[in-house]
Amino acid sequence: MAAEQNKAIVRETTERLFNQGDLSAVDNLIAADAIDHCEPEGTNCRQHFREVATMLHHAFPDFHMEIVSLVAEGDQVALHLRMSGTHQGPFMGIAPTGKRFSVDQMRMMRFRDGQMTDSWAVIDYLGWRRQLGAAPPAPARPIPA
Repeated sequence: MAAEQNKAIVRETTERLFNQGDLSAVDNLIAADAIDHCEPEGTNCRQHFREVATMLHHAFPDFHMEIVSLVAEGDQVALHLRMSGTHQGPFMGIAPTGKRFSVDQMRMMRFRDGQMTDSWAVIDYLGWRRQLGAAPPAPARPIPA
């Protein structure tokens, strides 16, 4: 039953925090001592998730995060997310371009007592920058003979 509850928490966090911009979701869904293992040691995970959600909604007012796949076992949840939006505000040093983007993210989370305690993510930042015109396009791949 814990695996299903953890999946429900992921769905709620994705919808409330990232799709609706509801920053109050953080305190209920992320443990006070949570660790985002992709950020420097000592980073306040709750504050970091609030800042990321705020930044995304300022840069991409129509920001949307879709859960493509969600798998849970025990206290861990793995998910494949697709993020999209239109670039209308500054983002990672990139001035607004008006361009749309769609990139994937893979995330692994651990839960305790109904809250996320650990998070690891892999995000296609290069693809994101390319779609916004801030990185050169990918080189052409040769077609095998």
